Amino acid sequence: MPFVRIDTLRAGPERLAALGRAVHDALRETLAIPADDRFQVLTDHDGTSGTLRHGDYLGVRRDDGIVYVAITLRSGRPPARKQALYRRIAELAEEYAGTEPRNVFVVLTENASADWSLGEGRAQYLDG
Repeated sequence: MPFVRIDTLRAGPERLAALGRAVHDALRETLAIPADDRFQVLTDHDGTSGTLRHGDYLGVRRDDGIVYVAITLRSGRPPARKQALYRRIAELAEEYAGTEPRNVFVVLTENASADWSLGEGRAQYLDG
């Protein structure tokens, strides 16, 4: 069950929604998450009251089209599947939202089953 945060700079609601779809579809295709497993926080910063900082790092030149994607999920996926996820997110972000792959910054944070409560004050992955 991934929890996804997507931050953009002046993307607008349609592009932001398209990026949410791109990440969800990539998670479904590469990590086989269920279709209804969609928990996302989508935030578009206006550049005045909120903004995004970025720079050129490790040979990747970014600009204000930057999209930060933070995904929290339970640990256990092998590196090859993570790499496939990164590629697919970049491909679908370009296809669905016109975002250049160089501007798609993804970070995964893994944790354990005990670190999730999906509501009702319970740890559903521990309770069964």
